[in-house]
Amino acid sequence: MVLEGEAQKLKLIIEEDDRVYQRPLYEAVVFAAKKYKMAGITVYKGMLSYGADSILNNSKVFSLTTNHPIVIELIDRIERINSFAEIATKLLEKANCGGIIFTEAVDVVLYKSSKSSHSELKNK
Repeated sequence: MVLEGEAQKLKLIIEEDDRVYQRPLYEAVVFAAKKYKMAGITVYKGMLSYGADSILNNSKVFSLTTNHPIVIELIDRIERINSFAEIATKLLEKANCGGIIFTEAVDVVLYKSSKSSHSELKNK
């Protein structure tokens, strides 16, 4: 897939304990993105957050809670992001959880597989 220039980022912020179809919601989003052949996705755990519910989630060392904020980011062409945003919205609704989904315009400078680097080295 060629991805350069104008693109869009889809960002979701949910909670680690959110579940859908007997699995963590963030996993369901990743597998849906893979099935939909999105350019890529990254999931990372936040340290501190609050949102529409005004509940403070944190990752203090001795905290008993494991419900940390989870941030999910996808970057792809604008039309593909807009289409996948509908899928992500349905997953959040199915999970019956809170969160936020939004998009941002991005300019892709480089999108390259590490495998292409290895094959180029072999051919030299």
